[in-house]
Amino acid sequence: MLHSKPREDNYLHKGLRKQLVDILRDKGIKDERVLAAIEGVPRHFFLDPAFERRAYEDKAFPISAGQTISQPYTVAYQTQLLEIKKFDKVLEVGTGSAYQACVLAEMGINLFTIERQKELYDYTGKFFLLAKYPNIKRFYGDGFEGLPSYAQFDKIIITCGAPFVPPKLLEQLKPGGIMVAPVGEGSRQKMMRIIKYNEGDFSEQEMGDFSFVPMLEGKNNTNR
Repeated sequence: MLHSKPREDNYLHKGLRKQLVDILRDKGIKDERVLAAIEGVPRHFFLDPAFERRAYEDKAFPISAGQTISQPYTVAYQTQLLEIKKFDKVLEVGTGSAYQACVLAEMGINLFTIERQKELYDYTGKFFLLAKYPNIKRFYGDGFEGLPSYAQFDKIIITCGAPFVPPKLLEQLKPGGIMVAPVGEGSRQKMMRIIKYNEGDFSEQEMGDFSFVPMLEGKNNTNR
């Protein structure tokens, strides 16, 4: 999946990214900073070289450990909902391939990202592209627990289907902060945008149906 040695990012790849950005704009992504970040991150680096051209289709693809690299539209949509500001302190639950993480880091935030699959955590540790983003801090752990020792966060994003909104993550969100999470069991989830006003005081908006791999408790140290 991911590679320790740099790969080429040529005019063809950059042209395909521009086409992808045009597709996302047509689908309703309006935040130009989000679109610029998508254009700035070579998605083909996250997939096997055999998928280089397909990497810029607006589709999800399977990666290791039974997970997926999210559809670019989903990445852009969740990122747009976060209303990212430069230097925001952001918690991501579900590092996966690190594609969403790199898109967020491209926007100049300080990212703390948790992965429960040891196989994926180890993979991303060898991924050459992450050297470009010292503003990404990776953790192997249980996303339901968050990172209490690093709280509080301006924004929190969950990139897997949560059966419910984890209360410990809400505690780790700053007043005025935004959480974006797909919530629900089964094959489809409701994308929720939650704004925290004070402790115990939140607003919730449902933002449409999406499909994610499930968010599971605990850590998984099994390599496949």
